[in-house]
Amino acid sequence: MMLKGKRIIIGITASIAAYKAAALVRLLVKEGAEVKVIMTELAKQFITPLTMATLSKRPVMVEFYNPENGDWNSHVDMGIWADLYLIAPVTANTIGKMAHGIADNLLLTTYLSAKCPVMLAPAMDLDMYLHAATQQNLNILRNYGHCIVEPNEGELASGLIGKGRMAEPEEIVSFVRNFFTTKDMLGERVLLTAGPTYEKIDPVRFIGNYSSGKMGFALAEEFASRGAKVILVAGPVALKTGHPSIQRIDVESAEQMHTEVMKYAETHSIVVSCAAVSDFTPIYKAEHKLKRGGETVTLELKPTFDIAADLGKQKGEGQILVGFALETNDEECNALQKLHKKKLDLIVLNSLRDVNACFGYDTNKVTMIDCHEKVYHYDLKPKQEVAKDIVDRILKLVKK
Repeated sequence: MMLKGKRIIIGITASIAAYKAAALVRLLVKEGAEVKVIMTELAKQFITPLTMATLSKRPVMVEFYNPENGDWNSHVDMGIWADLYLIAPVTANTIGKMAHGIADNLLLTTYLSAKCPVMLAPAMDLDMYLHAATQQNLNILRNYGHCIVEPNEGELASGLIGKGRMAEPEEIVSFVRNFFTTKDMLGERVLLTAGPTYEKIDPVRFIGNYSSGKMGFALAEEFASRGAKVILVAGPVALKTGHPSIQRIDVESAEQMHTEVMKYAETHSIVVSCAAVSDFTPIYKAEHKLKRGGETVTLELKPTFDIAADLGKQKGEGQILVGFALETNDEECNALQKLHKKKLDLIVLNSLRDVNACFGYDTNKVTMIDCHEKVYHYDLKPKQEVAKDIVDRILKLVKK
């Protein structure tokens, strides 16, 4: 519920991408936002007001008044009510009208009355988007202070391939979260690891673990949304990053992760080792696939690079090191040993004994211990909220 209590107007214009507005509204409501929807008359040809009313849990406004009972839809009142006016999708036609103050429908009169910030997610064909008139109008709106959620590249409704696809609903929600987030990490440079590492046995098999990377990616998004510049070194995961302040580096093995982390560690004020790095790697890696035989196979293992320990050895003055500990028994005792041994400022403890936490889940339950051995317990929460708790705790260390 990261947008709880936020009041958002969603404007929908006549674009094939209007179908995405349904998912966008659903996600915003799920995050706790209060949503009102305004549609242009032509937008009803792409998605029905009934669909949007059902998802937003409010009547959808199209006309200035309700022809059945004469109720007035006040664009002035709506412009005062909103914390954000998000038009998604917004067409070239509406962009042009906004840039030049034309108000010939409820969506546009509300726009001119809005006292809140405005965010736009354009959707149109490649040539329309690249046209000098559209680009000039977008620059006018940027100069007005409006946030533009850049369209993606891909196959368009015309069959052309290029820039013009409206950003995905999840990407837009990320922009909205970022807009409402306090920039208390502005100026910080954060190096973060996430996900598992895979240690090859042969070309088709590996030693790994069940880490999905969800916790690390949530942390990267939280740091970035609060103003930090983030380098995310990610093991093999099926997750996407959308924030422009996140630079992602993909690796597979512990050795590759170690190389990338050590390359950037010195220039970053905060380093968070969230990845579930494999502790062991095969001494011998077969060139070809090992075939099943009648005999057992013995696999000899050696320790992999201890990234957190190496970071502790070269820790810079004022640098904050944060580690994670996943334990199955004697949790706090083991986490404390790791905290001191690796010269960490904070350790985030997970226990596999906690239900619906750790690997693969969208929720997590953590305990944090700082270098003064102060212990902080947290309840089970969505990983996005856990990420907020972790960054809040790190911020206290930054301000000391």
